[in-house]
Amino acid sequence: MNKDISEILRRLPSISDFLKTDVGSGLGKDFGEGALKLELRRLLEEIRSRVREQGTDSVSDLEELGSTLRERLERLTRPIGRRAINATGIILHTNLGRAPLCEEAVEAVSSLARYSVLEIGVESGKRSHRDEYIEPLIMELTGCEAAGIVNNNAAAVMIILNTLFKGREVLISRGQLVEIGGAFRMPDVMEGSGAIMREVGTTNRTHIRDYEDAFTENTGGIMHVHNSNYRIIGFAGAPDVKELCGLGKRRGIPVVDDSGGGALFPMSQFGLPDEPLVQDSIKAGADAVCFSGDKLIGGAQAGIICGKRETIERMRKNPFARMFRADKMALAALRATLVHIVNGDLARIPLYKMLARKVEELEDQAWKIASSLAGLKGVELSVDDGLAYVGSGAMPDEGVPSKVVRVRAANAGNPFSAEKKARRLRESLPAVFCRVQDNSLLFDMRTLQPEEPDYLAKVLREVLTPPGREKE
Repeated sequence: MNKDISEILRRLPSISDFLKTDVGSGLGKDFGEGALKLELRRLLEEIRSRVREQGTDSVSDLEELGSTLRERLERLTRPIGRRAINATGIILHTNLGRAPLCEEAVEAVSSLARYSVLEIGVESGKRSHRDEYIEPLIMELTGCEAAGIVNNNAAAVMIILNTLFKGREVLISRGQLVEIGGAFRMPDVMEGSGAIMREVGTTNRTHIRDYEDAFTENTGGIMHVHNSNYRIIGFAGAPDVKELCGLGKRRGIPVVDDSGGGALFPMSQFGLPDEPLVQDSIKAGADAVCFSGDKLIGGAQAGIICGKRETIERMRKNPFARMFRADKMALAALRATLVHIVNGDLARIPLYKMLARKVEELEDQAWKIASSLAGLKGVELSVDDGLAYVGSGAMPDEGVPSKVVRVRAANAGNPFSAEKKARRLRESLPAVFCRVQDNSLLFDMRTLQPEEPDYLAKVLREVLTPPGREKE
């Protein structure tokens, strides 16, 4: 091993020695000795790996090691360490937790952290199913006979296929063999469920006769999948759920609709194209319709299944029902969100509150942030037009007009790196996420929460202030 590398490694403290220092003792008191040992062990291993690979490391002394550890322990142990400010313009940002919850949902989650009426009837005192308190809300919104909740829509698809079609063929259009994030591919899900996939039609066009021609003695049903995260345009088309339900009724087989985002009302009221409504699929006669609880519903992560009572009851008896069930926190948040939708009070749900904000309001907010940063050396700030997107595979091509604060170098010779600045923003507490484009930082106003603009301006000033000018 290189002599210099050996010397750097020797200077690194052991865990026991670090814990005896004033820095280590202070961190142990603030965060707990067990958490400190865990994070210190991980950090020292990372430093050793970098030293062996690069011959040097940025952590130069005990104080710097302690500062790095404090940041990491904040992320590990404190809520603020996991919180993020979303200035990307992607409203349902999958990697940032999708839909922010409404106030009532947050309160419900907090209150149910203790004992709760989860799956027990308050009148009978006997065990009930944990969907009992949400089912009436979904029935009211969709017109279904019964409903159930699982932990996400992928689980909903799996349990539907396994319950209704195990060992049987399922007819599905080639244009609907979707793949979404996290290795969810419809052919693989079909295989895993025990159903036998039977493709019909072509990639861009499928006709009702394609389904009719594909029938065999082993045909178990028909599946329709809404292509919410992609578009086939031009010479394209496929039968809708109503047509498929008509065919299913004639043939005496069930029809299932994976609705994806789960629209319960016209999206055109927010300047977006309308999505197929869940209640229309129910009205058409679908045996089961499934959709996400944290996309167009705006609630917690969950998979909602609604449809005919006999179908839902069969799924409740499936062993997958226990494996895929939603926990009490998600159920509490989802219930609080659905109450707002039943009441027609969409403005209480953050997703729809963000979509409904006027561009003029966003522009005022952007100028306030830009004005508060006036005078910073080496950077230029402007307020530009932008487009915000729903995100999470819902309506991928449709943007909503927005306003962005753009930060870039004041002149071509300025060594301004937007990527490095974006990293520093991500490493702040709470983390700030924005877009990077043409060596500029773009902060979209539509996805900021009411309490966040002032904090964003404060962090931006810290990150954009040149070294040595912090106290000017």
